[in-house]
Amino acid sequence: MSAQNVLFDAPGPKARRNIMVGNILGVLLIAALLWVAISGLADKGQFDAAKWTPFLEWRTWEYFMLPGLLSTLKAAAVAVVTSIVFGLLFGIGRLSAFKPISWVCGLVVEFFRAVPVLLMMVFFYQFLSKSTSVNPEQVPFYAVVIALTLYNGSVIAELVRSGVFGLPKGQREAGLAIGLTPGQSLRSIEMPQALVAMLPALLSQFVVILKDSALGTFIGYTELLDYARRLAAGEGNILPALLVTAAIFIALNWLLTFAAQRLSRRLGARAGKVLKIEDTIEPEGIEAPVPAAAPAKGAAK
Repeated sequence: MSAQNVLFDAPGPKARRNIMVGNILGVLLIAALLWVAISGLADKGQFDAAKWTPFLEWRTWEYFMLPGLLSTLKAAAVAVVTSIVFGLLFGIGRLSAFKPISWVCGLVVEFFRAVPVLLMMVFFYQFLSKSTSVNPEQVPFYAVVIALTLYNGSVIAELVRSGVFGLPKGQREAGLAIGLTPGQSLRSIEMPQALVAMLPALLSQFVVILKDSALGTFIGYTELLDYARRLAAGEGNILPALLVTAAIFIALNWLLTFAAQRLSRRLGARAGKVLKIEDTIEPEGIEAPVPAAAPAKGAAK
């Protein structure tokens, strides 16, 4: 019996027919809405060749799209590294047996998870530009990276905590049984397993970092969206510029998702092989049982 049949009864002929009719009506409705939207854009001249031709010229990519893409990847890459460091430190801190450290780390994580990323970007932009001696040209970049680090690092810290709590209790008990302290068991046994378990969610958070880097345009960070707006201001093709930018972001996010799936399957396969090898190894000092000899024919009963 499948899990689907356990959760609810399988639909009968009438229910399947109603589901099929609903799906067909939904597809037709979506197609009609798309047709209305496309027709309206065509009437406004948004599909004219003159609006899309600039994206076939190398000059557009050399001076607008590629520099913007590099700026986006630069901010996202730095924020990914700093978010991982922040998340691991505060995630382990929340798991600390020393209550004051656990309480402080929990307060920091919950605070930065609740504050919108754009609000943090604006705050750090104002703070760095008015209260520090940071180069004004670098202020937007630092504000974007700090805001992305604090928000996404807090989410990663919560992933670490939930990943460790999701492990079987026997993992820590086994570590304590062989003489490890709770801290050593956390670092050597629980954390590696938790990181593997939360890897898909972790890589999904990297996608969030990449997308949220576009918010930097509101504080003057010259990333992909900002370059696209500059191009559109000169060419008069704001909608095509935004659509091409969206396609680039979709392609990047798809690549990250594809890499996450491949890595998750590979780690799962390696973990399965390790378990098979461990099952074939006999514990040291324990002899395999010897089967009893069968009685000889004609032996006295």
